[in-house]
Amino acid sequence: MLTGKHLIAGNWVAGDATFKSEPAHGDVHEFAVGTPAHVDTAVKAAEEAFWSFGYSSRAERAALLNAIADEIEARGAEITAIGTSETGLPEARLEGERGRTTGQLRLFASHIEKGDYLDRRHDEALPDRAPLPRPDLRMMQRPIGPVAVFGASNFPLAFSTAGGDTAAALAAGCPVVVKGHSAHPGTGEIVAQAVDAALNKLGMHPGIFSLIQGGKRDVGQSLVQHPLIKAVGFTGSLAGGRALFDLCAQRPEPIPFFGELGSVNPMFLLPEAVKARGEAIAKGWAGSLTMGAGQFCTNPGISVIIDSPEADAFVEAATAALSPVGAQTMLTDGIAQAYRAGRDRVAGVTGIQELLTSTCDLRNATPYLFATTGKEWLDNEILGEEVFGPLGLIVRVSDFDEMMKVARSLHGQLTCTLHLDAGDTAHGRALMPVLERKAGRVLANGFPTGVEVADSMVHGGPYPASTNFGATSVGTLSIRRFLRPVCYQNMPADLLPDDFN
Repeated sequence: MLTGKHLIAGNWVAGDATFKSEPAHGDVHEFAVGTPAHVDTAVKAAEEAFWSFGYSSRAERAALLNAIADEIEARGAEITAIGTSETGLPEARLEGERGRTTGQLRLFASHIEKGDYLDRRHDEALPDRAPLPRPDLRMMQRPIGPVAVFGASNFPLAFSTAGGDTAAALAAGCPVVVKGHSAHPGTGEIVAQAVDAALNKLGMHPGIFSLIQGGKRDVGQSLVQHPLIKAVGFTGSLAGGRALFDLCAQRPEPIPFFGELGSVNPMFLLPEAVKARGEAIAKGWAGSLTMGAGQFCTNPGISVIIDSPEADAFVEAATAALSPVGAQTMLTDGIAQAYRAGRDRVAGVTGIQELLTSTCDLRNATPYLFATTGKEWLDNEILGEEVFGPLGLIVRVSDFDEMMKVARSLHGQLTCTLHLDAGDTAHGRALMPVLERKAGRVLANGFPTGVEVADSMVHGGPYPASTNFGATSVGTLSIRRFLRPVCYQNMPADLLPDDFN
């Protein structure tokens, strides 16, 4: 049952104002509008909770993560029903995303129990060393304090209320205050109910988790600028993320802003691969490009290919594969409007060839396919800006040297992909140093949609893909974002953190 209220330190709190959800279908619900006062109460409760939660055992935190996963699964049917209504995503997608979310929580629980993430180090004392003795030195990662998390529009579960940022912060020992996304407030509330139930079941401090719904910019601003918040996790637009990033940097005490802001995820198609399986690559690209109406931050929007008869065949195959794809419902009216604006922006660039056009309106999206030359790409930086939706751009370069120039011209990306066969190895080796500098994940002969939650995953990259290129928002390494190293010198064993034992 929806309350339409905020969850603040274990209490369901109403507000003076409300807003209405805008579902793709189904019932409209009212929710309380968050205020800076709500933020202040939640953050102060999080700080109070940190004095116990930040010093809890790994086993206690693992139990919480597993309990949250259990409570989410217990509400599975309810989450799917409200999630499909609010977002327009199909049931299978919501159920898969729920499994990813609970699997992520359980993976993090298992990971912290092993203890390797603490990076414990010990340099024993050398009292007889000349010319100076060395003290006993120990180092370990420690939690930083309360963390602010902003829910994402395109993943109502995996990147929202109890998604990757929240799971990573809780695993680290950091209480979390979530600013829910107004695109799916009902989904967010039910997941918050699951977290609340898990905390109550384990008798843990209620300030460990709060959810604040709705609100204008002042709510987000007050959250990232609150002096007790020590880091921010964000997935969203470049404009919104950069504004919050700047606020974090301007604080009297600047704090890290871990923002994942978008990417065009270019693919580089090398000649032998195109000759051998250009049509298959084109079909695979079309499927990846239109998956979920293209509303993935890893959507491969750009294909770079060397001019040739095989390139002509690739273009024809991609156009044919995209042509029968019908309209899909987008997550919000605003995202649909932004998609059409991005389409118009690309179509207005000089030298753009329209390969596939269609008509979409309201909350719907249909695929678009454009082509341009390497020269036009290099002369028009606007073509490298993300269009959030099923829009593809083929960049036809004159030769491999121009392909290298296109690669070097890229801004930071979440992913870059190589399609190559054995005969393309020399070109692949030449591209790899460039692609490593441009992206957090480099793929071969695949498509970047679908981000595995695993120890080795990196979901981040140089700016503007993310604001901190040394971090990832997916995988167990993401926990390290909310830790900092502390060195203990000549510290008596009884005063060291229990994790040293």
